[in-house]
Amino acid sequence: MASKQELLEQMVSPVATALGCELWGLEYLTQGRYTTVRIFIDGPNGVSLDDCERVSRQVSSVFDVEDPIDGEYTLEVSSPGMDRPLYKEAQYGRYVGETISVRLRIARDGRRRFKGVITKVESGDVFLQVDNKEVQIAIDVIDKANVEPRYEDLMREHNLSNDKE
Repeated sequence: MASKQELLEQMVSPVATALGCELWGLEYLTQGRYTTVRIFIDGPNGVSLDDCERVSRQVSSVFDVEDPIDGEYTLEVSSPGMDRPLYKEAQYGRYVGETISVRLRIARDGRRRFKGVITKVESGDVFLQVDNKEVQIAIDVIDKANVEPRYEDLMREHNLSNDKE
């Protein structure tokens, strides 16, 4: 049987696609009686506030009809941002050569946090160059992974500089 999160992803993905966006990820968070559904969308040229609003309205309509969540909930729709979370193997593959931060569900070699450059992704594992050695991590034991933003590159790309002349 599919988890609540998987069910919601199956409902949201076609909505996002129909509106010209990609469902990057979905987080289903419950704390007591409070539920938050956080949806991250992306597009070939990024996403705008209008894209987020359109997806939010459509998803709200679908949820109203399908009623997949008991009680009240908060719906959030946004871009994954520069420090984008990674959820699926294909997403890790898009960021080979980039630095990511990883938090594991269970400690490994006495640590739960790793930060390193993705060297390759294969068969459900991500390989990171961490402290001059390669570490192989099964994607399904990762609790949270985020791309480390490269602010310097962004500043250069937009001709912005911290230099005061």
